[in-house]
Amino acid sequence: MKSQLRSIVRSGKFMTGFVIFVSILLLTIIYPLINPGDPMARIGYDSFRTRPGTYVSLYDTLDGVNTFTFRIPGANDIRISNKLREDDRERIKYWLVEYGKQEEVAGLTEEEIDIEDTVALLGLWWEFYSDEVFVRNLTNAERNAFMRLDVRLDRLFDIDDLQVYTLNPETGEHDILFTEVSTDDYINVSDVANIIRLPLGTDNFGSDVLKKLVLATATSLWIGLVAGTVATLIGLTLGLLGGYVGGIVDDIIMFFTNLFTVIPGFVLLILISYGMSQMERGATTVAVVIGLTSWVWTTRSVRSQVMSLRNRDHVNLSKLSGHSMPKIIIKDILPYIASYVVMAFILQISSGILAEAGLSMLGLGPSTTSTATLGMMLDWSIMKSTAFIHGAWWAYYPVIVVILLISFSLNLMNTGMDQVFNPQLRD
Repeated sequence: MKSQLRSIVRSGKFMTGFVIFVSILLLTIIYPLINPGDPMARIGYDSFRTRPGTYVSLYDTLDGVNTFTFRIPGANDIRISNKLREDDRERIKYWLVEYGKQEEVAGLTEEEIDIEDTVALLGLWWEFYSDEVFVRNLTNAERNAFMRLDVRLDRLFDIDDLQVYTLNPETGEHDILFTEVSTDDYINVSDVANIIRLPLGTDNFGSDVLKKLVLATATSLWIGLVAGTVATLIGLTLGLLGGYVGGIVDDIIMFFTNLFTVIPGFVLLILISYGMSQMERGATTVAVVIGLTSWVWTTRSVRSQVMSLRNRDHVNLSKLSGHSMPKIIIKDILPYIASYVVMAFILQISSGILAEAGLSMLGLGPSTTSTATLGMMLDWSIMKSTAFIHGAWWAYYPVIVVILLISFSLNLMNTGMDQVFNPQLRD
């Protein structure tokens, strides 16, 4: 046993998967301590508009915070470049290319116009664009849109000091100068009272995606653990009984095993979940249902292993010694298949997490507003809120990455153990 444990520790695949899995597990434990609070709380009110980043209170930056004057070279160019949106750049390029084709202007081609070069792009726009220029391939709606774009571009360079006025209690009008903000005014962020960091922005509910992702990961790991435990216990018990006892007991067990094999497990899982009300579909309940529908392959595999062991010399010796069947199974058979059971348990955890994700994508996963799962986050962001249409990649890509990492790490651990315990795979 010690030599096998040393072999497992020396296995690069097992240790890689183990480190990834433990890192994810530690994240679900440590992050809530560093960043406490309700992960489901709604902190943002703009659906999918809160991109990943650090946010400071605008009110606090204006109210009594010391300002410092810096004249940074190129600050205005950076400001303009940042305000010129990606879609505006594409539209400018589209107009220039169409105009270049019509008038046969050199330099106005798809390959020669660089939308990332703000100065050059705007230079070409102001050199060639005019409300009086008629481009044949454009509709009237597109021409009006380009006119509005031109007005908005002119406003980018109309940069004046900002003046903030407050209400005059005597006149009831905003005529009291509160503060004046220049383009050269800067503040120290550490002086701002309220700062919030959102590494993954907010989702369609306005919740912190990272905080919710950590909660969802912990819940999904719990679902995988419960589902894997239920499936492994059922499969191990039936496999041990069928493989060792044989006869009518084995026939009955194999009858139900074959029956469940014919019916696809995920289809059965969908039918059971659909038959349950939303109030009944808690995370633990769904995990148990997943376990009850995924024990078949464990049963068949354990049974075949036990059938090859039940007539071994040490087992026959225990029989002749008058040992009871439970004692023989526990002491003489189970230790020889313990490594296989552990590998089956690892795969059942991974299967349980993936099953929950698939079930939630169909709207049949856990129904709760107090917690989240990885599958529910995918369902909320992709199926119900079409985050990809809004370009809100942070609402679903991290979830997919976490699911892949968990599945990859568990399968890597299983492969590493298989290479240690399976003689046919040893180097």
